[in-house]
Amino acid sequence: MGLIVTAILLGILEGLTEFLPVSSTGHLILATELFGYNAAQWAMFNIVIQLGAILAVVVLYWRTFWNAGIGVLRLEPQGLRFARNLLVAFIPAVILGLLLKHVIDVLLGSPMVVAWALVVGGIAIIAIERVVKPGPEVPVAELPLGLVIGVGIAQCLAMVPGVSRSGATIMGALGMGVGRKTAAEFSFFLAVPTMLGATTLEIVDKRHELVGGAMAVGWGEISIGFVVAFVVAMAVIKAFVAYVSRHGFAPFGWYRIAAGTVAIVWLALR
Repeated sequence: MGLIVTAILLGILEGLTEFLPVSSTGHLILATELFGYNAAQWAMFNIVIQLGAILAVVVLYWRTFWNAGIGVLRLEPQGLRFARNLLVAFIPAVILGLLLKHVIDVLLGSPMVVAWALVVGGIAIIAIERVVKPGPEVPVAELPLGLVIGVGIAQCLAMVPGVSRSGATIMGALGMGVGRKTAAEFSFFLAVPTMLGATTLEIVDKRHELVGGAMAVGWGEISIGFVVAFVVAMAVIKAFVAYVSRHGFAPFGWYRIAAGTVAIVWLALR
């Protein structure tokens, strides 16, 4: 498979899965096994194109971020609460991410961990959907501090590849009585500092590769993947919020179980 085609396919995969509760990292790891390309050569590519998906959130919700930023500068309560909620929910992932980075790197090399995490996460989504009644839809700035801390802790589960950052945060919020739309949007907003932080950390770790021009996959392929991930994520975010507001998250749980089961069987037999 050519570099350009691989870049486009991985960009589509990233854009499709980054904000759905199905694990973008898990899908990229399984794609490595399925397509047989060298994961090490595409490591920087996979890191950078995540920023394309994150940019889609900023563009789609630019007014929310703009108003919050102006509110913080003017010391307005609404803007300050919005910033506080994102910061507080972000902190647990920062602490654990730095402490467990080497453990996480080991897990990222295990497609079987991804497959089992997909299945277990799918069961959890279906169980939460059946047991928990969604609460009212409120602005993210109005979420109470205790709930925000709980979502931040739930996000740490996504350090296991295949769990899904969006899945962990959305289900965590739902389990604590947040409405579906609010839970999804809070997950989107929280993705911005979380993914920016994780991506920055990875880029710093691989800075010699960047400066020395030792990357096997060039900036041309990275640029293509970035743009594709951005465009696809824009479409997915809009459709996702509309869909879950009417139908819930259970279909994503069933998809995870099916995909994870197929992956387990395939990995065991190959």
